[in-house]
Amino acid sequence: MRRAVLVGTGSSALVVALLALKPHQIPGPDTSAARSPVPSHTATGPSTGTSAGTGTYTGDPVDTRYGTVQVAVTVTDGRITAVKVIQAPDRNGRDQQISSQALPQLTQEAIKAQSAHIDTVSGASYTSQGYAQSLQSALDQAHV
Repeated sequence: MRRAVLVGTGSSALVVALLALKPHQIPGPDTSAARSPVPSHTATGPSTGTSAGTGTYTGDPVDTRYGTVQVAVTVTDGRITAVKVIQAPDRNGRDQQISSQALPQLTQEAIKAQSAHIDTVSGASYTSQGYAQSLQSALDQAHV
């Protein structure tokens, strides 16, 4: 009887401790994540004579554990109107499957949030982190 009480108490304490943990958050763009040394600061939108933050801006490629992630963001009057994925992890079928499910969710989230502060997609944390960092790089170029 005593053993059952100890096991029950220990199990309850473990569950409470696990529930108290905070979820993983994507670090900001100033982390030490590996990035491609090739500069990719190309803005295809006009940079003078129009309102700031209008055009299409290509973010830096971000190397993740499973491959490189790079996005281009279209900004109109300072608002994100579209995000195009230029590079995504695709080394094998599993990478392609994860990317095909996660990237549309991330794009939808970025447009909704109007920033790179987006939630990580479950099962695609590395891709989500790379996406957010590349998106932030593009938004920095757009001065948004």
